[in-house]
Amino acid sequence: MLVNGVKIFDTFAEAFPMRATRLIVTAYNSKWAMYGASSMTGFATSVIACGCEAAVETTLTADETPDSRPGVSVLVFAVSSKELAKQVENRVGQCILTCPSSSVFNGMPEGKEFALAKNLRFFGDGWQISKVIRNKRYWRIPTMDGEFVGEENARYKTAIGGGNILILAEDIQSALHISEIGVGEINNLENVIAPFPGELCDQAQK
Repeated sequence: MLVNGVKIFDTFAEAFPMRATRLIVTAYNSKWAMYGASSMTGFATSVIACGCEAAVETTLTADETPDSRPGVSVLVFAVSSKELAKQVENRVGQCILTCPSSSVFNGMPEGKEFALAKNLRFFGDGWQISKVIRNKRYWRIPTMDGEFVGEENARYKTAIGGGNILILAEDIQSALHISEIGVGEINNLENVIAPFPGELCDQAQK
């Protein structure tokens, strides 16, 4: 097909069955929420060597988050529910719990449950406190700046990983230009991430 003078070959794209979760990270302001989320989703471009594929999905205003603070949503994909739970616990424990003023919540209303802050509460050394609000349990863990609040469990669903658009261009400038426009459109979609650097990948995979 020809769209705006560009030839498009509608063929196929490789995709894989995966398990995915959506988390909401909040903080004192949007800058610190993004610091935590960016750290958590680092080295998460491909399950081939990173254990998971993860990236920030979108930014959230205070009226879109459970604790009425600025935040971001993060998507995490893994090849199994066991690996997903492991990656989330490690990344939240090392990158969100340690981020000043941060909190983390389940962002997926339906799906199977797995531990989020349930095990991380032990970082409180016995000083952690649980609260049940609207049938959901949250853990308050003391930190140097106050407390970290984490929902006890998150949820995951079956999802699809992979999918690609191959762009053929005359030079690197043209390729990057049109790719950046495409990335802008991908960022307008819900429940979709492109986890490679700049949301592009220049390495073909077998």
